[in-house]
Amino acid sequence: MSDMITGLWAAMATPLDAEGNVDHPALVRHGQFLTANGCDGLVPFGTTGEGTAFSAREKLAAVEALLNSGVPSDRVALGTGCPAIPDTISLTRDAMGLGLVHAMILPPYYYRDVSEQGIEDAFAQIIDGVGSDRLRLCAYHIPQVSGVAVPAAALGRLRRRYGRIMAGVKDSTGDFDSFLAFRREAPEIGALVGAEVLIARARDAGGVGTICGMVNLVPHLVRAMMEGHAGTEAMQAACATLEAPFIPTMKAVLAAQTGDAAWRSVRAPFRPADPARGARIAAALAAIPARRTAE
Repeated sequence: MSDMITGLWAAMATPLDAEGNVDHPALVRHGQFLTANGCDGLVPFGTTGEGTAFSAREKLAAVEALLNSGVPSDRVALGTGCPAIPDTISLTRDAMGLGLVHAMILPPYYYRDVSEQGIEDAFAQIIDGVGSDRLRLCAYHIPQVSGVAVPAAALGRLRRRYGRIMAGVKDSTGDFDSFLAFRREAPEIGALVGAEVLIARARDAGGVGTICGMVNLVPHLVRAMMEGHAGTEAMQAACATLEAPFIPTMKAVLAAQTGDAAWRSVRAPFRPADPARGARIAAALAAIPARRTAE
């Protein structure tokens, strides 16, 4: 078992069937595609996977489908953070009951006027509530979406208190100074970035990898960046092709790339993107060097 998430992990998009449920066969196909194209692990139901739109039961059933397809349990990290700490504890324990060890956990969100000590208390209650030395918690720092930051100094204290259980942090701010704060205040945990354009700089500063969304669309480019090859400018160009809102646009591109109807739908409050937009962006991404291995 790895003590932390390292390398290239995919923030998986979530395919839906005609009734709006998770399309398990399509999810498995996508997981196989991602691993075949250089991903070291899979993170379903994070931000890119519309994680807050799915129930605990739906998330666990999807994880079971991935595991039954042959994905090793230590190569899946489920997003389990909920506004209520007991729900986070319950979902994390259930995921571990399926064999998982890695959980990517948001701090409790909704209340935004909370203190650093309050966030530290929340993570401590989650760790104590799960009650397993097998847990490897990766804190999820995306305050521009969740509204609640993960204080770097709090993670340092949690690491000293809980050791390897407090394993990592994903910084999805896109702010390199924020990433450096985690390296400075909590140097023993594995710091990852969510912004693909920061991969090279983060690697040089001691980062252990990335959990990112663009790997759904251009895995060859992200893998090249992880291996130290040039690619930052190409990634900037790739990111620039995506239009807001990101998730519906990304899924429209996936539908155009794969021809799979499971990518055409999103969960409310999102609305599906124009298929023509997806086709246009898919054509632009196809012009980026390197080939996409067929699903």
